[in-house]
Amino acid sequence: MRITVIGGGVGCARFVLGLREHVRRSGSGDEISVVVNTADDWWVSGLRIAPDHDSLLYALAGVNDTERGWGRAGESERVSAELAAWGTAPDWFTLGDLDLGTHIARTAWLRGGATVSEVFRRLGARWDLGATLVPATDQEIDTHVQTDGGEIHFQEWWVRHRSQIPARGFAQRDVSSAEPSPGARAALEGADVILLAPSNPIVSIGPVLAVPGMRDLVREAAAPVVGVSGIIDGAVVRGMADACLAAVGVETSARAVAEHYGARSRGGVIDGWLVDETDAPAAAPLEAAGIATRAVPLWMRDPDTSARLAADALALARELV
Repeated sequence: MRITVIGGGVGCARFVLGLREHVRRSGSGDEISVVVNTADDWWVSGLRIAPDHDSLLYALAGVNDTERGWGRAGESERVSAELAAWGTAPDWFTLGDLDLGTHIARTAWLRGGATVSEVFRRLGARWDLGATLVPATDQEIDTHVQTDGGEIHFQEWWVRHRSQIPARGFAQRDVSSAEPSPGARAALEGADVILLAPSNPIVSIGPVLAVPGMRDLVREAAAPVVGVSGIIDGAVVRGMADACLAAVGVETSARAVAEHYGARSRGGVIDGWLVDETDAPAAAPLEAAGIATRAVPLWMRDPDTSARLAADALALARELV
């Protein structure tokens, strides 16, 4: 079976780890592809930084810093401090030395004419990831945030200001001229199951679906599409998705996020939705809205619980075939 996941960031990384664990335990030989958000990428000190991709890469490779939740384990930060001293990098955006090695390699390949897709392939070839990472698009579509004080890059709003500046909206630069990467198109068209990871619906999954043609690929896919809520009992599991949801007028609840995605039978993008057991009351109204909903444990605390969640997502997908 060919499983395609859409998402990015730590929530997606944990979910894909659980999915990989489930596949390995089951011995099914299922193939996993991940269509990764690239809209939170940006340029720092002349280097192309790709946080969502790298969170997935490091987690699947087993080299991520599990305590901080981002970057590489066993990091030092001498180079980042030196770049800040020279004034070529903001002091609020720290990059570890091992992490910088990834960014230097990425930038060298891009400057040499490689596409983002080829860079993904080269970076992923270093480790046995158990999954294939593909970019949503090969074009740059950096997210910018509209605020009362003007427009700023998403990373400045997210990292420097910790989303404390009220956002009035989000926009991806040059997204109108972007197109799905060949890998993303193939992963969606060839999928037997499509899963929306418990990633930020506005700035991780939203930008993927904003790439022209991507939403149609999901809507027209032969595979069932199942999403996993990143909201449990009215609170975000990790990060500041609530600030992003508020900016676009969506309530911070599992039900509201599912309604934001919408039923594929009614012009949206999902057929099924997993909510936590604490959000079981959301099932009936979502079912009425055309979204098959199941309440299951969503907390991914360890390999067992993460693998169980992946199994639950696949079980719902099988019901929808």
